[in-house]
Amino acid sequence: MIKIGIVDDQDLVRDSLKILLSAQDDFEVVGIGKDGYEALKLVENYHPDVLLLDIRMPIMDGVEATAMLKTRSPNTSIIILTTFDDDEYVLNAIRNGASGYLLKSSAMDELAKAIRTVHAGGSLMTPEIATKAFKMFSEIVKDYPKRISSIKEETTLPCNLNKTELEIISHIGNGLANKEIASMLKLSEGTVRNYISSILQKTGLRDRTQIAIFAVRHKMV
Repeated sequence: MIKIGIVDDQDLVRDSLKILLSAQDDFEVVGIGKDGYEALKLVENYHPDVLLLDIRMPIMDGVEATAMLKTRSPNTSIIILTTFDDDEYVLNAIRNGASGYLLKSSAMDELAKAIRTVHAGGSLMTPEIATKAFKMFSEIVKDYPKRISSIKEETTLPCNLNKTELEIISHIGNGLANKEIASMLKLSEGTVRNYISSILQKTGLRDRTQIAIFAVRHKMV
């Protein structure tokens, strides 16, 4: 069962999504919220597998909320919901740890497929957004001392990382999704997610993007 959280400032959107998603046999809507503050509470209380997050909300928008949410619950995959194709907002949300975005006008089968995709470790990006995201990531890697201040210059390779964790870091650095990593290492996807949580805890990194940058810095790719 995939646990889902829904955060949107429009009552109709929240209620409609809850009804439609609850009708899926493998989905369970564990909580809803209307703003960034309630998103934080939802994640702290329920730790959903996937969070549908509105990009424009009161108190805290989806971009800022994504960064805080990934810090508090790194295993929660975030899908940004937007009513328009706003590249800058989407890219900033992805940089903060979101797995991708969908338009609110997307069909139910597309949304359901998207939830299952990110839960399996995949991402959701149009070719245009993917190209921009790759360019942005490349620039971050080249200039990470200034762009990613939370990855300090003195960061060293923790000696308590085991062989499997090192392999997973390398695979993430090469852009592989959890499903692909699981297949290569002959592990379940849940086990891979558990290893990623352990990696984040041991390294002090925030999310999957920082793990990828970490892998590049330590020449593990």
